[in-house]
Amino acid sequence: MNELIGRKVMKKELLKNIDLSNAIHFSAMVINGSKVCCGRCGCIHPLEAVELQQQRYFCPSCIQLGRIDSDGTLYHMAEVIGHSRKVVFEWAGELTAGQQTVSDQLQRIAAEKRNGMVWAVTGAGKTEMLFETIRMSLSRGERVGLASPRVDVCLELYPRLRKVFPEEDLILLYGDSEEIYRYSKFVLCTTHQLLRFYQAFDVLIIDEVDAFPFVNEKMLQTAAENAIKEQAALLYLTATPTKQLLHLSAKNELEMVVLPARYHRRQLPIPMLKSSFHWRRKIAQKRIPKELMNCINKLMKKNNVLLFCPSISLLNELYKLFSLQMPNISIASVHSKDEDRAEKVLQMREKKFRLFLTTTILERGVTFDQVSVIVLGAEHPVFSASALVQIAGRVDRKSNYTGGEVWFLHDGKNHQIKQAVKQIKRMNQLAKEGGLVDELCIL
Repeated sequence: MNELIGRKVMKKELLKNIDLSNAIHFSAMVINGSKVCCGRCGCIHPLEAVELQQQRYFCPSCIQLGRIDSDGTLYHMAEVIGHSRKVVFEWAGELTAGQQTVSDQLQRIAAEKRNGMVWAVTGAGKTEMLFETIRMSLSRGERVGLASPRVDVCLELYPRLRKVFPEEDLILLYGDSEEIYRYSKFVLCTTHQLLRFYQAFDVLIIDEVDAFPFVNEKMLQTAAENAIKEQAALLYLTATPTKQLLHLSAKNELEMVVLPARYHRRQLPIPMLKSSFHWRRKIAQKRIPKELMNCINKLMKKNNVLLFCPSISLLNELYKLFSLQMPNISIASVHSKDEDRAEKVLQMREKKFRLFLTTTILERGVTFDQVSVIVLGAEHPVFSASALVQIAGRVDRKSNYTGGEVWFLHDGKNHQIKQAVKQIKRMNQLAKEGGLVDELCIL
């Protein structure tokens, strides 16, 4: 029965021959007039839009977790009371003064079972700042969840957390995971997997809270709220907070902790803007825009180049053009539909490519050493202000300074570009005022 504790799932998701006599039963779908509400994700649909046959209905919103319909039942067991215990903690690192302040405040918020948000710049070391909060929560016998909208982020966090908490039964849950679910006090998962939890966590941390799909999905936000106990801490981590989160902070419904500087005490690189008029037309004519080529050649004198493209089709066209015009340069490309994505990213970490083309799939959750970044078509709608801030944050994340630069090539500056630059400058100013950066450390 342990696999039911803190969960709300269908029978077909459980081991065979499990005794459900003591489980709490919930209706899979609740019909109310002309509408039906899903008992798993809470989404409401008109009856005629989701009817199967013989007055049976299903939920399309969470179907990726397996179809749920009105003939089904969801099963749940209440979370067990935990007991204080020793947690083996192996981390030899040391937090900066700014990181320690954030860590201390997170520990307090978690202990007081409040809601909080860490607004820390990209590369500030958010994961390291979580370690002590996780350790203290687990030592109190509490159940801890760490969720991210991105599978890539979860896969990167898993080995790091395993190393720091070597004796914890950490379970990793995501859509294509082959791991069979088991009860664990420490859960790392994608935010979609939270739909299977109910009143489970004493502390739930949502990393990259502004990332797709969590930021646009009310269903996932509701899942996070349903996954925690009535008395619990819900903690959000972000480098680019949404207006909704800032509004909650202004109303004192969410305690906000701000860290405007990276651990290495250098300012965030400010994007340089350069016009590249009619860049789409030039690529369609099988020509690489002159401004783009000049920028790549300049940046390659110091670093490898990470080139962000607004679409897969443009990425593929550019990859062909670069392969023809730069035959002696190691070039690769990656996007969401690339089956070899993980392997290529690993090779880029090992500095095997001088030029690496990508879509927004790598805007967050990855760290490369010795890179500069170019955004081609920064005015494109796919590049929101938060996306541009995240992309700029790929540069200068390591301890050693490499002279990395950020360039936004555009066919006309728009509001999103201006907002991204404004936010980066604002955080640098806050860091300077707080004594968190050293002006001369990069010389």
